[in-house]
Amino acid sequence: MGVLDGKVVIVTGGGNGIGKECALLAGREGASVLVNDLGGGLKGDDAGSAGPAETVAQEIRAAGGKAVSNSDSVSDYDAVVAMVEQAKREFGGLHAIINPAGILRDGMFHKMAPEDWKAVIDVHLHGAFNVCRASVEHFREQQNGSYVLFTSTSGLIGNIGQANYAAAKLGVMGLSRVVAMEGQSKNVRSNIIAPFAWTRMIESIPVKDEASQKRVERIRKNMRADQVAQFAIALCAEGAMDVTGQVFSVRGNEIFLFNQPRPVRGLARLEGWTPESILEHYLPATRANFTDLSATTGVFPWEPV
Repeated sequence: MGVLDGKVVIVTGGGNGIGKECALLAGREGASVLVNDLGGGLKGDDAGSAGPAETVAQEIRAAGGKAVSNSDSVSDYDAVVAMVEQAKREFGGLHAIINPAGILRDGMFHKMAPEDWKAVIDVHLHGAFNVCRASVEHFREQQNGSYVLFTSTSGLIGNIGQANYAAAKLGVMGLSRVVAMEGQSKNVRSNIIAPFAWTRMIESIPVKDEASQKRVERIRKNMRADQVAQFAIALCAEGAMDVTGQVFSVRGNEIFLFNQPRPVRGLARLEGWTPESILEHYLPATRANFTDLSATTGVFPWEPV
């Protein structure tokens, strides 16, 4: 018996990294799995291949599970609609979508090509919209459904050289929040995970100094994709039906619940504000409450457990 017995789950980006571990674990936990992966390179700029998704599907079937593969892109709405229909046709339903599919095209913002901005937004933000929109009516009709979308500390906290990725991943937070709010009455849940894990995305980060080398080595040794998968699968289970609209992070054996933007400090001026009074009173009064520009390593300075 597994926590997903009788469930049907789509896992995007399921040919590698976190997606692969989510697909394999979903199969072990009793789900019928549609494994989706474009089979392209990390930058999403090649033709792709059906091989990675089918290899994972075969592994699930070899272990006694049920799985089929799909090699379409999550950035293509019509293809995602067909993907949803494929899962329903093959397995008789659909109960959850886990969506870690992604690409990277890093670069300093002042040098970023418009096509690199658009490509990352298309896969991460438009892709998240596509998988949700293509399935949400089905979830609402059956009054049961779970989305596990993926954000990043690059968006939640910030990371130099990833303006496109950060914008897309912070957009996913807003999308997930509203999907959860609108779906609450129909038991349609949506949560997001910011993962720390050694994947080909992390492997692609340039190592320019000793500090970067140590950080990347720490990720490789102590933060694995299968650890993230445990939490993603749990969010799809019946025992998590009251969990929705939340932001989580998984870092090795640590699981964090993130806060979400709320007012920190406010001041009122009955006679109204002017630029001068803002400069003289409001900004000095609130400056101590500003959020600093630390990157993820400044927020998580300790070694992973």
